[in-house]
Amino acid sequence: MSVNNFNPEEAENLEDIEKQFAVKAVHHLETYWKLLHAVKGSELKLTKIDDQIMTHLITVFPEYLDHEKVRVLDENDMKSPTNKPKWREFMNTYENIIADYNFGTILRVDASKGYTETNTMFVPRMQFLAIEIARNKYGLNDWVYQSDA
Repeated sequence: MSVNNFNPEEAENLEDIEKQFAVKAVHHLETYWKLLHAVKGSELKLTKIDDQIMTHLITVFPEYLDHEKVRVLDENDMKSPTNKPKWREFMNTYENIIADYNFGTILRVDASKGYTETNTMFVPRMQFLAIEIARNKYGLNDWVYQSDA
C-alpha cells in the first residue's frame, strides 16, 4: 500500500507502534523529571523560544495568567469544544519550529505533585511545553529541585 492510498480510518491499531509511543512518552517524562531535580524550574529553559511561547500562551489563554490555573489543570476545560480548536491553532503555529510538536507526551495535572497514574494526562508535546514553561516561569516546579520526590 502506498502512502497516497493510506486511509487512517481503516488502519489497524498496531500494538507494537502503540508500545513504542508509550515508551517514548515515558522516557520523556523521566528525562524531564530528572531535569527538574537537577535545575530549578524557574532557571530552566525548555526551548530557545520559551518567552515567545509564554507570551503566545497568555495571549490565547489569558486564564493562564492565574498561577493556580497553571498549577492545577482542568483537563475537561483544556479539551472542551471551545478550547480544543484554540489549542490546535496554538500548537500548529509551532509545526515547523518545535520538533515533534504534536507527539504525545505525559503532563502532570497538579504541578505540586509528582508523576502518578492519577496525576497525569496525555497531551501533545506543544501543549506540554506551553504549560511547563508557564509553571517554570511561575516557580511552580521549584519544589522538585528542593525535594527528594
